[in-house]
Amino acid sequence: MQTLILAAGQGTRLRPYTNDRPKCMVALAGKPLLHRQMAAMAACGVSNGITVIGGYRSDDLDTLGGDLVLNPEYATTNMVRTLFCAREKMKPGEDLLISYGDIVYEPTVLKSVLDCDAPVCLAADRKWKRLWQLRMEEPLDDAETFVMNESGFVTELGKKPSDYSQVQAQYMGLIKIRGDQVQAFLDVFDRLDRSATYDGKDFDNMYMTSFIQHLIDTGWPVKACLVDNGWLEVDTADELEAYSSMAEKGELASYCVLSN
Repeated sequence: MQTLILAAGQGTRLRPYTNDRPKCMVALAGKPLLHRQMAAMAACGVSNGITVIGGYRSDDLDTLGGDLVLNPEYATTNMVRTLFCAREKMKPGEDLLISYGDIVYEPTVLKSVLDCDAPVCLAADRKWKRLWQLRMEEPLDDAETFVMNESGFVTELGKKPSDYSQVQAQYMGLIKIRGDQVQAFLDVFDRLDRSATYDGKDFDNMYMTSFIQHLIDTGWPVKACLVDNGWLEVDTADELEAYSSMAEKGELASYCVLSN
């Protein structure tokens, strides 16, 4: 299996903590987010074939022996373009694990994705609202749609919801492409219209959820691997400070047990 961790962004909402380091190297309870994520991977037997895709302050990335690929256009592109900067690491026949660089999760969350045999699997939190209430006053203001059919396959994600019924879970930024689908996954990207807009964004700034929605709309089965919390997204300075304070008080473990 090949593993790609997306860590090119500037992390502007995490300033001042990202003034001198990339977002994934910001410490939560004394350890960088990236290293906590890699510890969870190691607990699931994922220790080889890891590549971090960097950009902003890439000289300050400590990949713990993993490979490093750069997105030289990190300041003007978004996650999908960052992902395909490492296309040479996407090997047809080998499963491909993709993870955002600003999340941490328990090994059980990753295991739910690794154990899934669908062409595309992604982790989704059923109890997302509990976590979002820690992060903001009105969870619906920040949440994105996540709708599944009766078989647990995703039909819509990444849009602005009008009510909670459209948020059956929350996408977490952890995806697996089955090995026999990797070449087709590459082909989909290569066939995208570079002049089109995707959910209001140009090709270079397409959201990952827009790309996944494109897969769904063109017939790809995308399976939701449902979990109940067990992860954190660290997107803002306020969130980092809140999680750090909770960790000091022993209150964070009810949301996510940090991997060391």
